[in-house]
Amino acid sequence: MADRPRRPVRTAVVHDLLSTALAGHARGGEGLDVVDAGGGTGGVAVPLAEAGHRVTVVDPSPDALAALERRAAEAGVTDRVRAVQGDAADLLDVVAAASADAVLGHGVLELVDDPAAAVQGMAAVLRPDGLASVLAAQRHAAVLSRAAAGHLLDARHALTDPDGRWGAADPLPRRFDEAGLVALLASVGLEVREVHGIRVFTDLVPGTLVDEPGAADTLLELETAVASHPAFRSIAGQLHLLAGLG
Repeated sequence: MADRPRRPVRTAVVHDLLSTALAGHARGGEGLDVVDAGGGTGGVAVPLAEAGHRVTVVDPSPDALAALERRAAEAGVTDRVRAVQGDAADLLDVVAAASADAVLGHGVLELVDDPAAAVQGMAAVLRPDGLASVLAAQRHAAVLSRAAAGHLLDARHALTDPDGRWGAADPLPRRFDEAGLVALLASVGLEVREVHGIRVFTDLVPGTLVDEPGAADTLLELETAVASHPAFRSIAGQLHLLAGLG
C-alpha cells in the first residue's frame, strides 16, 4: 500500500465512514441525492460524485464554487455535481424540502452565525429515511492542545467557555462537546445513530514523522481503529455524527 500524504490522513476516516453509510442507503446500486451544506471547493462532493451520487453543494463563496466546478470538470463528474450559492442556515431557500437522501454539514456548525438554524435546514431537506452527516470541532481537543503547548490559561478558558473558545484570538467562533452536539441535532428531530472521533492523533504527530515510509498508512489505521472508541473520541479534534429523522 502506497503512503498517503498528510492531508488525506486528516480526512480519510470520515470519507470511509461516510461512503459506508451511504452505501447502506443506496437502492440497488443507484446513486443518492446528496446535499453538501458548506461544501466549498468539493473536497467531499467530488469523490461522492465519482462514486455515483448526485451532489448539490451549497456554499456562500462564489470563489469556492468556481473551484468546485473546476474540480468536478477535471474529475469528469460535472453532470453529477451542482454548485449553488447560499448559506447553510438558509438551505430551504435554495434546496427543496424533503429532496435529499443525505445531507452533509462538515466543518459548518462551528462557523455559522446560527447553528440551530443550520441543523433545522439540514433536517428539513432530508427525506424521511435520509441520513445526516455532521462533522464539528470538539472543545476537549482545544483544551488538550493549548495545555500541551504551555498555554494553561487558554486551556482553562476553553474548558469553561460556553462556546469552547480559548480566547479572543481563537479563530473558531465555537466548538462542541458530544452531549451538546447530540442535543442540538435532537432539537430538530435528528436522532444520532453513530458517533466517531476524528483526528485523535493526526494533529499531535509531527509532520516529519508522518513523512517516514509507511507512517501515513499506519497513522490512518490507528485513527480508524480508535474512531468509535469512547475513551479516544472524547479527545478527538472533531466529532462525526451520523443521524436520521427520529
